[in-house]
Amino acid sequence: LALIDEMESPSPVLDTKVGDFAGEGTPQIYTLCGKGNRSTLRVLRHGLAVTEMAVSELPGNPKFVWAVKTKRSDEFCKYIVVSFDNGTIVLSIGEKVTEVTDSGILDTQTLSLSLLNDDSLLQIHPKGMRHIRPGKPVNEWKTPGQRQIAKCAVNSRQAVVALVGGEIIYFETDNMGQLMDLQRTDMQNDVAALALAPIQPGQRKALFMAVGCFDNTVRILSLDNNQLLSQLTLQAVNAVPSSILLTRMTAEEGKEAKGKLFLYAGLKNGVLIRSAVDEANGTLSDDRKRFLGPREVQLREVSIYERPAVMALSTRSWLSYTYQGRFHMTPMSYEELADVSAFSSEQCPEGIVAITDGSLRIVTLEKLGDLFNTTMLPLSYTPRRMAVHPETNHLIVIEADNQTYPLAEKKEMEKAMNEGEDSKEESSSKRRRLQGGKYEESNGKKAKEEKKDMEEEDEDEDEDIDEEEQAKLKTFLGELYRPAAGKWASCIRVVDPKTLETVCVEELGNNEAAFSVAVIQFGSKDDGYYICVGTVKDLVMSPRKHSGGFINTYRLVTGSSKTELQLVHKTQVHDVCLAMTQFDKKLLAGVGRYLRIYDLGKKKLLRKCENKSFPTTICTLDTKGSRIYVGDLCESFHLVKYKPSTKQFYIFADTTHPFYTTSRCLLDYNTIAGGDKFGNLLVTRLPDSVTEEKEEDPIGLQGKFGKGRLSSAANKMSSVVNYYVGEMISSLQKTALVPAGPEVLFFATVMGGVGIFVPFQSREDVEFFSHLEMHLRQENPPLCGRDHLSFRSYYSPVKECIDGDLCEQFSALEYKKQVEIAEELMCTPSEVTKRLEEMRNRVL
Repeated sequence: LALIDEMESPSPVLDTKVGDFAGEGTPQIYTLCGKGNRSTLRVLRHGLAVTEMAVSELPGNPKFVWAVKTKRSDEFCKYIVVSFDNGTIVLSIGEKVTEVTDSGILDTQTLSLSLLNDDSLLQIHPKGMRHIRPGKPVNEWKTPGQRQIAKCAVNSRQAVVALVGGEIIYFETDNMGQLMDLQRTDMQNDVAALALAPIQPGQRKALFMAVGCFDNTVRILSLDNNQLLSQLTLQAVNAVPSSILLTRMTAEEGKEAKGKLFLYAGLKNGVLIRSAVDEANGTLSDDRKRFLGPREVQLREVSIYERPAVMALSTRSWLSYTYQGRFHMTPMSYEELADVSAFSSEQCPEGIVAITDGSLRIVTLEKLGDLFNTTMLPLSYTPRRMAVHPETNHLIVIEADNQTYPLAEKKEMEKAMNEGEDSKEESSSKRRRLQGGKYEESNGKKAKEEKKDMEEEDEDEDEDIDEEEQAKLKTFLGELYRPAAGKWASCIRVVDPKTLETVCVEELGNNEAAFSVAVIQFGSKDDGYYICVGTVKDLVMSPRKHSGGFINTYRLVTGSSKTELQLVHKTQVHDVCLAMTQFDKKLLAGVGRYLRIYDLGKKKLLRKCENKSFPTTICTLDTKGSRIYVGDLCESFHLVKYKPSTKQFYIFADTTHPFYTTSRCLLDYNTIAGGDKFGNLLVTRLPDSVTEEKEEDPIGLQGKFGKGRLSSAANKMSSVVNYYVGEMISSLQKTALVPAGPEVLFFATVMGGVGIFVPFQSREDVEFFSHLEMHLRQENPPLCGRDHLSFRSYYSPVKECIDGDLCEQFSALEYKKQVEIAEELMCTPSEVTKRLEEMRNRVL
């Protein structure tokens, strides 16, 4: 059995942060995963994973690159050709990459280099074309009137060039393999891009070509002999086309699947347009648009799994390909590329050769179909929470493991164990030497036998003597790997998100375990940010007991040589602190079921205010203005108002039913989303009728007499959204996954899944996807036969939420069923897939 592939499980995911902390221009997803020795900090980046096979520096700044074969039937490429502004170099691929000087390629700037159908090379440069045929004289074609070639396009039997000024000249190879000038036309405008359609098997030539002009148009021209270079279609675009490409792609599996002809148009404003070409009359339809980046888009055709794919080069490199019956448009997690070409060799059967920053690189793509690629940093213990330092963007990760020895104690135990074994071996060998000296070795054979018997007797004696020591050693080893309950190992780790390396680690002693962390800027001292960590000493889970909690206050000191955590002071508290955040330039902490405000003091934190009215344990805290959103471990959310004049908290709103909170996210001033331990998502909202006057509680009764128990608050929050995810939600965050993109509700589950909830922007979208979901529930039931509606309503009826995963299965249905559902929706299957793709591209 040979291992083909493996999928690493990030379970359990305990906390996530989304943001561009590494300064890459696009947000990254930082997740705390695993347990014990499998604990990791993983960074998910949107894009395909890229493996770098080789890097070679080039002289100067290259513009174009091609990988070419000697014959079309060859399996691997033979040459890599690199074009510069004033020349072209040819590199031979073998055991070593060497430069070739007798290839026949002209040493000038090359615009295009292609292998034709008869295994001849066609080089196009600004002043003409050079046709290199094996074993035959080289043919040259010069541009008329010293005019230069602006753009060109080539397939296996046809070539077209556009001269400066807008004149297009079309060539075809005849039966003798010679390029013939067949037709010329003037576009009445400068040409910005050219493309030729690929030739179908069994046909002699392609019937369409595309021209992009500086008047913001893309035109389809006919190559039929009866109407050569006549215009068939004109499409207006919102910017000048910088690159266009005609390619044949299919979403069906198998090499014999007939592809569909598509026109890709990359614009100078960074937008990519994909249109379907009708092969009967050349009309364009089913336009799909996507913004790739602020730089103009350049298009190149490559091969992925022996199928054509399109690479779009902008500020990021994007790959458009088909995989498992679906079209994908995914960025590459790699630096900006200037030009690429398909490449194959013995070491890299299916790769890409690229140029960037004066270097030549050979890369391969991995795990097609994946939206994210992962890099990871191993951690010492189970991660609990993390926070981001606003000044340095460093990640502050707290780790804690139960029934585990700290690393320092483990090292001391291993050292003591090794010293015991060394002393035992030394005394045993000394005893053997003293006993062995009494024997005479006159008779060699007899002496060897006697010595062997003596050693066996010594070993038996050693076993008898060391029985107690071995028993002690076994007990010691058992304690080493399975310490008693209540033994904790914990640390605070500072990680640089740019390099994903540990900057410093602070081990916690005295059997303390860290459970919460926050970065606070106190108003009393204007000297930067402080890191507050909530710890507990001698914690035993069942029956629950401990020796008290602490809030440790640190400062992150960055020096020229190293960065370290400096302990400012420790503040003792009576219970575990599970939640902390900043409020009014002070520390707001949930200590057990007490809500407290602390300010910075010289020797410890100073308690300013507290409320003891919460039901069980405070596990989440959020603030906005003077309002505090408290998440209780078993009793959902409470809205709290703080009065600075009286330094008093009071609960003015809560929910009507219990909710075992595991995560939360503040959506707006009146709305909060939360996840519970059963896998439900809940969005609750405070009614608009609760005004600021009601919040202020003018008679003060709630602040003095309200206990906040048994849902006794004066105002009630109403449920807006109910949805059963299926796994416990461990993290929620409102964020944008693309620069300048719309905000979405990002979530992670304890089993390792990540997903997003996307808000609809129009009532039309709500109605369309609601009807699509309804039809898919009937036409595409789950494999196990369970009703989809009852599954999503497992704990409470699903409300105001549409299952996007179910809607995405539309493309996997049989075409007949797609047509039936589309007719019910009064549209076509392509329009349904377009709506799904637009929704997906809007957020990713």
